[in-house]
Amino acid sequence: MRVVVGGGTGFVGTALTQLLRSRGHEVTHVSRYAGKDRISWDELSCSGLPRCDAAVNLAGENVLNPLRRWDYAFQREVVTSRVETTKTLAKAIAEAEQPPRAWVLVTGVGYYRPSLTTEYTEDSSGGDFDFFSRLVHTWELAAKIPGNITREVVVRSGVVLGKNGGAISQMLWPFRLGLGGPIGSGVQPFPWIHVQDLAGIVSHALETEGVRGVLNGVSPASPNTSNADFARALGSALGRPALLPLPTVVVRAVFGAERGIMLLEGQRVVPKRTLECGYHFTFPDLPVALRDIVS
Repeated sequence: MRVVVGGGTGFVGTALTQLLRSRGHEVTHVSRYAGKDRISWDELSCSGLPRCDAAVNLAGENVLNPLRRWDYAFQREVVTSRVETTKTLAKAIAEAEQPPRAWVLVTGVGYYRPSLTTEYTEDSSGGDFDFFSRLVHTWELAAKIPGNITREVVVRSGVVLGKNGGAISQMLWPFRLGLGGPIGSGVQPFPWIHVQDLAGIVSHALETEGVRGVLNGVSPASPNTSNADFARALGSALGRPALLPLPTVVVRAVFGAERGIMLLEGQRVVPKRTLECGYHFTFPDLPVALRDIVS
């Protein structure tokens, strides 16, 4: 299978590329600059989609970059890096002489409204209550292709955990020094997934003809994991205490009130359709996932 991956040079893209190539698939990345096994977004816009069997978009500016102030300019970057790249790939697919058989977009569980009690499956409503939910809604609409020329799948990802990036990369040193702990109250749900499972779900969606529509990219244990549970499990995996909470006021000061919601609130998301479509998680439990990451 030939697969074109937008934004495939980042943390998740690297894991997906390694998995796809290990299964014998060819991968071409779409990034800012052309190079070996990659084309630029400008080339894609001008010359169209290279001949391929499937396409994936993982592109998106890091929302929780603590070095960027949450102002209008950065918000536009966050939106453009997701929505416009998706539109570009969707347009290229629609105009291709031989459209790919499958088209997968990875978005986020920010589509669902934060709640301590409500459980969300892929059929639950959302996408209309704050900046991030509306972003996901617009992002997913941008992926729509007229007619049935290709099979479309959306994977709504939780917090991605892995060795070489993602949320863990910013947490390890404080936890290793015994300075880690829950964020805010710690009672908020913590929807998480190991990067190998997120890559696995995307690969499963590409390879399995019957899979289409929305899949929740979270671990089966995710609905019962709070932020405090995660902090304790990470501390345990490192052999360190996890007793020092990061105060709400500090989170809001660093990230801003609107962006801070992503850390201070959460959703109980269930991968119902993901399991029903036959995907088997490599890391369904948090302690095992964290031991793999910190080993």
